[in-house]
Amino acid sequence: QVQLVESGGGLVQAGGSLRLSCAASESIFDFNFMGWYRQAPGQRDLVARISVGGSTNYADSAKGRFTISRDNAQNTVYLQMNGLKSEDTGVYYCNANRLSRNYWGQGTLVTVSS
Repeated sequence: QVQLVESGGGLVQAGGSLRLSCAASESIFDFNFMGWYRQAPGQRDLVARISVGGSTNYADSAKGRFTISRDNAQNTVYLQMNGLKSEDTGVYYCNANRLSRNYWGQGTLVTVSS
């Protein structure tokens, strides 16, 4: 059973920064994509993802402010979030995708105060 453990959430003022971490229980080379999603009422939206080859995709709202990266040796994926806004508030979930299977972490709460 794949386990994903997120950390790094917290309370930050608008304009501040946070770095989220997602540690996987197995090699992240096993997954086609690793990504971060934010829970909104009724849906979970992609924030950023990175492929096994290192290609990245970002939501429009994250472009220019957030950076996703991976440390293959540590089996960890990061999301560096700068210039945080109140609308970035939410629970962030780490995702690992392998073919048709998706695995999720337990989520970490990010609260941005204005």
